[in-house]
Amino acid sequence: MGGERKCDVCIIGAGSAGLSVAAGVAQLGLSTVLVEAGRMGGDCLNTGCVPSKALLAAAKLMHAHRHPTLAGVPPHAFVTDRAAVNAHIRGTIATIAPHDSVERFEGLGVHVIKAHARFLDGGRLQAGGEIIAAKTFVVATGSMPAIPSIPGLDPARVLTNETIFYLDVVPEHLVVIGGGPIGIEMAQAHRRLGSRVTVVETNTILPKDEPELVEVVRRTLVGEGIDILEHAQVASLAHEADGTSVAVAIGGGSERSLAASHVLVATGRKATVEGLDLDKAGVAYGPKGITVDARLRTSNRRVYAIGDAAGGPQFTHIAGYHAGIVVRNIAFRLPARVDYRALPWVTYTDPELAHVGLTLAEARARYGDAAQSLMLPFTGLDRAVAERRTEGLIKVVAEKGGRVLGCSIVGPGAGELIGLWGLAIDRRLKLRHLAGLVLPYPTYSEIGKQAAGAWYKPSLFSDRTRWLVRWLAKLPAL
Repeated sequence: MGGERKCDVCIIGAGSAGLSVAAGVAQLGLSTVLVEAGRMGGDCLNTGCVPSKALLAAAKLMHAHRHPTLAGVPPHAFVTDRAAVNAHIRGTIATIAPHDSVERFEGLGVHVIKAHARFLDGGRLQAGGEIIAAKTFVVATGSMPAIPSIPGLDPARVLTNETIFYLDVVPEHLVVIGGGPIGIEMAQAHRRLGSRVTVVETNTILPKDEPELVEVVRRTLVGEGIDILEHAQVASLAHEADGTSVAVAIGGGSERSLAASHVLVATGRKATVEGLDLDKAGVAYGPKGITVDARLRTSNRRVYAIGDAAGGPQFTHIAGYHAGIVVRNIAFRLPARVDYRALPWVTYTDPELAHVGLTLAEARARYGDAAQSLMLPFTGLDRAVAERRTEGLIKVVAEKGGRVLGCSIVGPGAGELIGLWGLAIDRRLKLRHLAGLVLPYPTYSEIGKQAAGAWYKPSLFSDRTRWLVRWLAKLPAL
């Protein structure tokens, strides 16, 4: 056992949240220790955002070759080379990995310890052979797949996001348990790689999104040959030598048996807090994660918790947002607080489904009839017509006076389009501000301007406005 190392800040976890805090406080001149028992970069780099988007990109390109949407472009038939897909995934991770590496952070002045951390008391922790005494601790240990309790399910015989990106084969029949973003993204990707795919969801798929826009995604998935079983539940699994038999209970008392070559469990994630000895540090936590206040402080004011470990929204961009909040609190002693009014999320299907702010149901619950909505299809968007991608929709939620409360978009590049609406919500802008924008033509971004303009169309072309224009026409010219 070595001596006690003193520092200003000690961060547990080298995922997106922890790395952002470490880089920030170290470059601001605070002595910093970073503890990580696993791989640098955490879930996002190794088993989450990065490999999933690499896989989705490969699958999208293959689908475009097999099923071109433009006249005069012939389809190309080919068999998926899973080894080549895996090489693309590994290459993507390898390209990004240096940014998250031990070497980079040591170059920033961070002392990196590759070991498991556990608290000894409210001001010290042990990591490997070192004891760290810090003025402030930040717990950024992320989350792990939550495996449901299903009769016959062997966790070692099913796939999660931690293992599905490293398969050597294209599954013959992939059964996905869970119809949230991860399950739906992986369902479409593997269908496009050549797998037969069945999704089993106890509710409806993508239940947190606007139903009209989810329907666009659902139609696309079904049109591509994915079998979606909603309001259904996996009753039991039986693992066999050549696959898994999945018994599904469907509404009405019927049951269906699926012969799966592979099973993906995508039923949510749970905060990683086991083994940290949080009780010794006086840090309160529960089933959803560590309890924090609006400044992300735990019950021990010397300890912050951020990212998935804090039990809030589980997104990499939230991890980065939390990191900024904590750096301001620690380094500048500013009482920065979280504000999720403009929280965006994207499901990276094709078409993409993006959302920010309140849904119509949430807005009605908060503002009553003062919350209104408008929905506009991509059919009047010239860029979408040119690319034969008119299946998209935008749904805007706003107060009667036009203040933007929420927005959902389904269509090509929806994740790129949603940022403008996040800014509008964050800055409390009204739709007239968006209607007055000058946007390049032809682009998908015009759908936002069109929707904002459509919001004011009834009042602009009303009888009262026409009367005013006729009256003004009688006045002398300027």
